[in-house]
Amino acid sequence: MPQQAQPQPLLVRMMNTNIVIQILIGIVAGVALATLSPETAVSAGLFGQLFVSALKAVAPILVFILVASSIANQKRGQDSNMKPVVVLYLVGTFCASLTAVTMSFIFPTTLSLVTDAATNSAPEGIMEVLYTLLFKIIDNPINALMTGNFIGILGWAVALGLGLHSASDATKKVFIDLSNCISNIVTVVIRFAPIGIFGLVASTFAETGFDALAGYSHLLAVLLGSMAIIALIVNPLIVFIRTKRNPYPLVFLCLRESGVTAFFTRSSAANIPVNMALCERLNLHKDTYSVSIPLGATINMAGAAITITVLTLAAVHTSGVAVDLPTALLLSLVAAVSACGASGVAGGSLLLIPLACSLFGIPNEVAMQVVAIGFIIGVVQDSAETALNSSTDVLFTTAACRKADNPYKPLVQTSNS
Repeated sequence: MPQQAQPQPLLVRMMNTNIVIQILIGIVAGVALATLSPETAVSAGLFGQLFVSALKAVAPILVFILVASSIANQKRGQDSNMKPVVVLYLVGTFCASLTAVTMSFIFPTTLSLVTDAATNSAPEGIMEVLYTLLFKIIDNPINALMTGNFIGILGWAVALGLGLHSASDATKKVFIDLSNCISNIVTVVIRFAPIGIFGLVASTFAETGFDALAGYSHLLAVLLGSMAIIALIVNPLIVFIRTKRNPYPLVFLCLRESGVTAFFTRSSAANIPVNMALCERLNLHKDTYSVSIPLGATINMAGAAITITVLTLAAVHTSGVAVDLPTALLLSLVAAVSACGASGVAGGSLLLIPLACSLFGIPNEVAMQVVAIGFIIGVVQDSAETALNSSTDVLFTTAACRKADNPYKPLVQTSNS
């Protein structure tokens, strides 16, 4: 008689399930631990810190090698689809600003300003933001890799790739092998996502809970409502106009497999390896996503544009300043441009609020108090903002690539690996 297969242990069965299910299990376990034993939950935060640190460590070298390898090995005349991706990024960010303005006028928010203003210095004008962005491009390559300056990393990777374009096939093959090696390392890091997110959730709930957020429920409702409209209505509409196909299977896939991880890491930069792995599973052009994903982590900032706009108009309504339509449109433009210069780390968009407040003559002291409120609600606001920003990188990259492919090819077409 043939022997019956022995049942696998529970841990082995869990490890063999879909990674999204594993992440959901980690979230539930983290909430449960924070509820039952807050002290242990705070200690479990070490797993989350290690996971985020590993992502941030591997992301710069991943971007540098992949971009240089893709450009060096790109055949002449081959279209990388980058122009439509950038257009989608900019259109999406501006639409997010307009949506936030509309929501803020329909549901105006007033604040009880706190006394402890943030201590960080904010940029004084839009030219300072652009000035900083320009100098990031020509940053020292070693410093760019060490500090996670992805604009500088992209600039040097493109330059190296162009320089290697006429190199020997053997040299190009070295970069292909390096690219594959780094991608394998990323795969290993991502496998630890459930444990890392378990630690992040446990420590966050144990340290913060919801008490600090109760007083800002209306502000959070406007912020999260605006982000939900962008994620579930505006972005799908943009993708449909671009591809003429049902966008929602792709939208939900990106939110589930990119947005969930980004929500808990709270860093677009840290989520770059996750997004690249998802693009590979979607069978997208490597020449496109190896550039568009790190670029999106820098300039595709719909969530940041919403945060800047909503919190600025909250300060405006609190101060009793009248806002006309031209000024509201100018705010949308300034918020969109400023968002593109926002840092790809937690809370990066908040320090751009005083810049937007200056349009309405609001003193910097008042604006920085609004920034402080942003840090208080950041456990939810910044998480949702990053989830929207990062998932949209994959969404728009896929839309651009699928448009260039066979028009009847489905938007969601994953590999078996």
